[in-house]
Amino acid sequence: MRVGTKFAALASGAALLLTISACGGGGAAANGGPSAADASADSLPNVKADPEAVKLLPADLRKGGTITMAADLHYPPTSFLAEDNKTPIGYNVDIAHLLGQTLGLKVEVKNVAWDGVIPGIAAQRYDFTATNMTPTPERLKVLDMVTYWSAGSSLIVAKGNPLDLDLTDQSLCGRKIAVMTGSTQQETYVPEISKACQGNGADPVDAVVLPNVQGALTQLASKRIDGVFSDTSQLGWAAKQQPQAFELFPQQYKKKQGNDIVALGVAKNSPLAPALHAAMQSLMDGPAYKATLDKWGLGGGAIPTSELLK
Repeated sequence: MRVGTKFAALASGAALLLTISACGGGGAAANGGPSAADASADSLPNVKADPEAVKLLPADLRKGGTITMAADLHYPPTSFLAEDNKTPIGYNVDIAHLLGQTLGLKVEVKNVAWDGVIPGIAAQRYDFTATNMTPTPERLKVLDMVTYWSAGSSLIVAKGNPLDLDLTDQSLCGRKIAVMTGSTQQETYVPEISKACQGNGADPVDAVVLPNVQGALTQLASKRIDGVFSDTSQLGWAAKQQPQAFELFPQQYKKKQGNDIVALGVAKNSPLAPALHAAMQSLMDGPAYKATLDKWGLGGGAIPTSELLK
């Protein structure tokens, strides 16, 4: 599964957020997306180079002082362009720059269409990617991958959570919860929750199936539904943009099988992979990693340990 495809709908989400702002007061979206100044590398936490990670760098990269990161910059809030339409911003962009700081390197972010990322890395045009890739067996044939966060499923509710809804208990039983047509939430997770509800003598979740998150958030804002259950990235960004209207439940849905881990990608057997892995773990061990996730409304996707997958 390509995680990035789930984020495409957010490109049109600004219109919804602007509409809600007009109805419910000011907010970030009312003034457009993040500015280049607000979201630039200069606004990142200050991270010192980690000598243990630096010594793993290939000599040519250490000497050159710069590495390139390829990402498709059309998927807010992880990888997109600031309101100047030229400055790369987002969680993946921030993580790339923090990795650069940890390795004592400058990072250049290249805007590359999704289907050009892996071929570009294979052709050595780019050093690595942070573009919401899941580590599938097919990708691991051509890439080494470094896990760095979990792009899972979350619940967004009205500000203050007036119904006290919770993904970890039976509070969704009988509630009107929006899910997207054909989504994993609709086809797998809500049936799991409803089965548990009925097993305890409660009503199943009243799933309201809608074509997109934007429409679901509109219904939530007008109190026609009780919550929206969808991808963390989409809902976290909505809550971040409209904190006066929405609130994200802090814990992601716990799947019965598997996970939603995404990973950095480098060329197969690249000598850069061990250095990136060490740098990623160094970030996770400090405050900058979680702070950066929180900055983009993605704190529920934090993981404690990075793995190097070959």
